[in-house]
Amino acid sequence: MTNGSSMNRFLLLAFVDMRELQLLHFWLFLGIYLAALLGNGLIITAIACDHHLHTPMYFFLFNLSLLDLGSISTIVPKSMANSLWDTRAISYAGCAAQVFLFVFFVGAEISLLTIMSFDRYIAICKPLHYGTLLGSRACVHMAAAAWGGGLLYAVLHTANTFSIPLCQGNAVDQFFCEIPQILKLSCSDAYLREAGLLVVSGFLIFGCFVFIVVSYVQIFRAVLRIPSQQGRHKAFSTCLPHLAVVSLFVSTGMFAHLKPSSISSPFLDLVVSVLYSVVPPSMNPLIYSMRNSELKEALWKLAQRTLFHLQ
Repeated sequence: MTNGSSMNRFLLLAFVDMRELQLLHFWLFLGIYLAALLGNGLIITAIACDHHLHTPMYFFLFNLSLLDLGSISTIVPKSMANSLWDTRAISYAGCAAQVFLFVFFVGAEISLLTIMSFDRYIAICKPLHYGTLLGSRACVHMAAAAWGGGLLYAVLHTANTFSIPLCQGNAVDQFFCEIPQILKLSCSDAYLREAGLLVVSGFLIFGCFVFIVVSYVQIFRAVLRIPSQQGRHKAFSTCLPHLAVVSLFVSTGMFAHLKPSSISSPFLDLVVSVLYSVVPPSMNPLIYSMRNSELKEALWKLAQRTLFHLQ
């Protein structure tokens, strides 16, 4: 039996064994990672620099972009380095840090997406109370609660996971340190404590999802009562990007962890894990900028200002 004091590394699951395909994986992940850095970085910069975007909706989007940058930076660079150097190893401390940071960013993002649905609900269903309910102090408190909740969530899961004795080797069947895969290495009933915490977390996430769904049912009912087509279009343009981000995040995450074991395979698990851990942070900036004229205008002003300074 081994535990944290005697195990010094884990072995991650490699995407491929052929050297040419390893390099292809490196370049593919590098492209995705740079796209995520560029997209989220532009959104963060545009919101910070344009005072017209200093509103609750864009404040929460600013925080979402920070969380996306954090989550994708936690797992993708290590996977790229392993492919480039033809290795599978990650240190015990590195694995614990990866679990902590990924759970922290994902937990905070789930909370923030729930808060963003509340923001859209108040803006469309109760516009007269928007300034009162979502003042600057309230927005800061809600964002801090999302980050704090993610931190608490990460501490509990990381402490529980890495206090469990492991005796099933050190090979993790995933391209990053994922809690369910680490629990498979356990040889005692101690893992039931963390499994129970995962179940409770699942119910909390489901509660957030139900809150988002109920909010959007009320939003769509209110939007359909707007008499002018232009008004309906403007309301939908502020809601659909958030709904698309939530759908992408939730659907890929649910399929990754709730898919039937009969269709599970190492390759499918890898592909699905990429869909819920790598794709959303890189796609969110594109989703938000496609239908948002204010954000596109701010990005265009930022590009013009940058070109002017370069000249």
